[in-house]
Amino acid sequence: IWAYQADRKLTEQESELVSAQYKSFCEGWEAHGQPLKTSFHLLLNQFLILAVDEGVHHASGCSIDGSVRLLKNLQNQRINFLDASKIAFLINDEVKLFSRLELKPLFASGYLSSQTITFNNLVATKGDWETIWRIPVEKSWMAKYLVNHTLVQ
Repeated sequence: IWAYQADRKLTEQESELVSAQYKSFCEGWEAHGQPLKTSFHLLLNQFLILAVDEGVHHASGCSIDGSVRLLKNLQNQRINFLDASKIAFLINDEVKLFSRLELKPLFASGYLSSQTITFNNLVATKGDWETIWRIPVEKSWMAKYLVNHTLVQ
């Protein structure tokens, strides 16, 4: 599993473009001449999830590079899944992005809390994606900053 986060919510047309390009890519995705069993999901018009069933055949470095090349090509359309400078939170059923520098005042004000949902884009397996992709802040890397449900230095 590879989880990528766009730097903003995509428009419907952009989502359709990404879906069409990844549908085509996944249908022809190979490693060392062997077809890969793959799938993708575009979630919340903001997250691209790519999956390879490694029980069928493992993705190679070159095949993974091909998937990243497509992400880089999307940047020509002003669609950026490779900017990891912002952290996503689910607030009132909407994805909101904030830089790390914005976190302390957002926690201090109560806008973000230990229970606010964030996204763990480092998931590596389908099981992880199903169970720990969406997690409360208190179960994320940000938990170390929480004291009494506020962010500390």
